[in-house]
Amino acid sequence: MCAILGTIPKTDETFFKKALHTLSHRGPDDYGINTIYDEITLGHRRLSIVDLSHNGHQPMFNESKRYSIVFNGEIYNFLEIKNELLKKGYKFFSNSDTEVLLNAYIEWGEKSVLKFNGMWAFAIWDSLKKELFLSRDRFGKKPLFYAFIDEKLIFASEMKAIYPFLKEVKPSKDFHWMKNNIFLYESTDKCLIEGIKRFPYGHNGVFKDGKLKITRYWNTLDHLEEIPNSYNDQVEKFRELFLDACKIRMRSDVSIGTALSGGLDSSATISAMAHLSKGHIDYGKKDWQHAFVASFPNTFLDESHYAKMVTDHIGIEATFVKIDPLKHWDRLNEYFYMFEDLYITSPIPMLMTYEAVKKHGISVTLDGHGADELFSGYGHILEALWDSKFSLKNTMDVLNTYQGTLGDTGAHRKSTSNSEIYLKYMIRKCIKKLMKRDTVSKDFDHKNFKKLDNFSQHLYVIFHETILPTLLRNYDRYSMMNGVEIRMPFMDHRIVTFVNSLPYNSKFGGGYTKKLIRDAMDPYMPKEVTWRKSKIGFNSPITDWMQNDLKEWFSDTVHEKNFLESSLVDNPKNLQETIMDIVNKQDNLYVYAENAWTKLTPYLWEKAVLNRKYD
Repeated sequence: MCAILGTIPKTDETFFKKALHTLSHRGPDDYGINTIYDEITLGHRRLSIVDLSHNGHQPMFNESKRYSIVFNGEIYNFLEIKNELLKKGYKFFSNSDTEVLLNAYIEWGEKSVLKFNGMWAFAIWDSLKKELFLSRDRFGKKPLFYAFIDEKLIFASEMKAIYPFLKEVKPSKDFHWMKNNIFLYESTDKCLIEGIKRFPYGHNGVFKDGKLKITRYWNTLDHLEEIPNSYNDQVEKFRELFLDACKIRMRSDVSIGTALSGGLDSSATISAMAHLSKGHIDYGKKDWQHAFVASFPNTFLDESHYAKMVTDHIGIEATFVKIDPLKHWDRLNEYFYMFEDLYITSPIPMLMTYEAVKKHGISVTLDGHGADELFSGYGHILEALWDSKFSLKNTMDVLNTYQGTLGDTGAHRKSTSNSEIYLKYMIRKCIKKLMKRDTVSKDFDHKNFKKLDNFSQHLYVIFHETILPTLLRNYDRYSMMNGVEIRMPFMDHRIVTFVNSLPYNSKFGGGYTKKLIRDAMDPYMPKEVTWRKSKIGFNSPITDWMQNDLKEWFSDTVHEKNFLESSLVDNPKNLQETIMDIVNKQDNLYVYAENAWTKLTPYLWEKAVLNRKYD
């Protein structure tokens, strides 16, 4: 897990080194720079996870020196691929997954990426063909940006490493569209900074003779599979896949832990780790017993008591991280510069959690990201009403499960009857169908997309195109700001293809979301957590902060002259009034406070990124 930077043609090493070191947070353990035959300059910042010796140093060359690589990520099945390559006569001089990746590319070319189970963004230079190969993992867990500036190709793990090459750091022409479509732009090549593009996940690229050709190598719809007819068999298969996904992600030469919320997904992950630790772990350290729990005392967001149930059940201690915004708020400007993008909630809780992880000597966590989008998160359950075929039993199952997911999250939700929910949904759905505005996807015309049921189509979109790509970007930044790598077993591509192949009623039912996870992991978890229906999510208690600890800060910020004159904020005067209503407790709804924060963030981003002095 690291950071990469490269330029074609070469760049002066002093200048290049300065750009590379803007990424030092991602790779605090080592760095390397090589200019190869005056044609390309490659740079790497290293976070040492597998093979801690200098043998894992990058840029790395193959034995003949024809190929060189810079790599950010982890290939979890590197042992299996290495054994396959050994049989073909390849020699290895390290125990790193980087060397396995490089030799796999030499053996199988661009098709090698289909063998990888992992997360990655890497570049391989072929000095004979004068050709650069770029690749980004299937779902976008690892970032990659690029730009063409004065006929020079620059690629990097974060935009800030490209800033020194720009004549001016200024907002993109698409900035206003992006700030109003926060969950849409991550799956495009659009970036907040003019002149920089996002390399698409699930794609490879070849740069030769001054031209970059990008091709898609992964589409989940091309890999859908036959599923067991029996639900019990589906549970068994999921359990087998999930435990193996956790097992190979426990391969590490450093201690590992988890960010534990007390929700189902993170609890299932650490419970799987505990179960696996009783058997044979085939590589690396068995030091995994480190759980970090974000605590929000006296707020509706606090789930720490559920997390303690889990750690008590598996017999380990937990580190509880009390989220106090005042301890970190004075660093908010630096956080926005490091984060680079926009989002709907404050980054403080997540940053504090992973900071605590690092302070306790942990550089790797296994976390539960991806399960919401795979199964039945964010209230999309109602989309299964269209799939219930007017069956009263199926319809009631969908409605009752949906109602069971709704709790009081500070919004004082008004109770609504099943019949009212059903009627409103069907009217809205029929209108969308008639207007042909239903389930917009880039893969809408794919034959297998049309075979998915309505509910699964919606999950496909939020997993591959909207919500999850945005969250993956966020958590890459939250963790890597602190030099921590997150591994995500629910994101294993074998699990993704299997779950996308299932009908909606295998994903939820009987009043429960994610029933496949619950049934598969029930033997290893406390019942109070396995069969808990309420869902809170990892957010900031922003209303409480605005009305108490940060009241003065919000008031001062929206009265700044620069805020009222900002061209990146829509109607600053109106936003000032909205925020002051919340600060003065005239509005208390969480959704209003979250929306106000979202509208304020372009100004905070402007101060942190555009107004920063770049030497």
